[in-house]
Amino acid sequence: MSSETSDVHEAVFRFMPDEPRLIYAAVLPELEDIGRSSASLSLDEDGCLTLSITGEDVPALRAALNTYLRLVMIAEEMQEVILP
Repeated sequence: MSSETSDVHEAVFRFMPDEPRLIYAAVLPELEDIGRSSASLSLDEDGCLTLSITGEDVPALRAALNTYLRLVMIAEEMQEVILP
């Protein structure tokens, strides 16, 4: 007898970057369902970015976390280089 579980693993991060609209615009085109994981990004009126990542299993969640957190980090680093 086998039982299937539909556990979905989720991680939610909130960021308050200096230029939230630029980070949002840079990361938004990269969001897509990538097989066993998916991500969404929202921009609140107060300038807070919320990144939600779900994965069908822990390895899928970890891989998606690495990808999307790195994208946010790179977008912030590029602001420091480009903006005075």
